[in-house]
Amino acid sequence: MNRRERQSAILRLVADRALSTQAELAQALRDEGHDVVQTTVSRDVTELGLVKVRAPSGRLIYAAPGTGDVDRLRAIGAALRRYATGVEAASGGLVVVTTPSGYASALAQAIDEGSHPSIAGTLAGDNTIFIAAKDGIPAGDLQAELAAYLNDGAG
Repeated sequence: MNRRERQSAILRLVADRALSTQAELAQALRDEGHDVVQTTVSRDVTELGLVKVRAPSGRLIYAAPGTGDVDRLRAIGAALRRYATGVEAASGGLVVVTTPSGYASALAQAIDEGSHPSIAGTLAGDNTIFIAAKDGIPAGDLQAELAAYLNDGAG
């Protein structure tokens, strides 16, 4: 099997099955009769730009690039609805999110894991999160988007 055929098989497998590790992916290829080693699979994963997304089971699995974008944003929205009590724009590209005492860290982690395209990172205290917008993203725009998730479940 040549590289193109192998990578095509990898894309088909990650679309059809919940594969979490390179070893699982290599085994799935071998089960289909492809002679591969994990080193080759590792290189293919990098070349294909595969990403890890959270399956409905909660397990992280491989997916084609862009596959999990909607799911990740939906997860951020769900976390905001669960934990946030307010979202305000601040100066310097910052958005401030408030939570009940003790919940800021859990929400910040969900936001970080969601890899929102406009968010550079978060800093959490006990009940407050500073969210840094990526360069060129106005804090007011990010605040409006996050507030929409919080207020009406947009996503």
